[in-house]
Amino acid sequence: MPKNLNIQLTHYNTPALGAAWGTHFEFEPGVTIRNTDITTTDCNAVVSPGNSFGFMDGGLDLALSRTFGWGIQTELQNRIKQLPLGELLVGQAEIIPTGTTPQYVVCAPTMHVPGPVAESVNAYLAMKAILLACTSRPQIHSVAVPGLCTGTGKMPFETAAYQMYVAYCEVIKGQVPEFPVFTDATKYDLALRKRKI
Repeated sequence: MPKNLNIQLTHYNTPALGAAWGTHFEFEPGVTIRNTDITTTDCNAVVSPGNSFGFMDGGLDLALSRTFGWGIQTELQNRIKQLPLGELLVGQAEIIPTGTTPQYVVCAPTMHVPGPVAESVNAYLAMKAILLACTSRPQIHSVAVPGLCTGTGKMPFETAAYQMYVAYCEVIKGQVPEFPVFTDATKYDLALRKRKI
């Protein structure tokens, strides 16, 4: 069972996203939904939902770069260059210290390069990466998570919220699915995309 991790799902004047999260996370202990500027969070880690090449010059990443300095992007890109494929895949995460508060930026790509990913399972994969990274670091006890794939990615709020919740159930609650046959895995994947067989 993972350590206790306080999770702040954070939107900024986007009540529809907050409502979508509430549908799934309302009764989950340790999870709160906040309407606030994520750069002012009182968590000790904040999520950067960027791209696989570590460019942090657009959207929420730009706000994080302006808040914490461009050294975050430089450090992230240096780390990415050391990875076997020279990119940080969707479903992976890197934790970068900020030298200030919040203490860490959790860099978890939601897309390969900026663009629509509405039909993907990227919010699910990114949320799993975020939670696995945070629960494996004893120094991280709280994390502010924005909408994943809901901006540039154009994923509907309800789909993104559902994918994030499924990832939460797997990592935090230990509800790991089993797929005795291939069609079970296919149904699971299609459900994440809010489709039916």
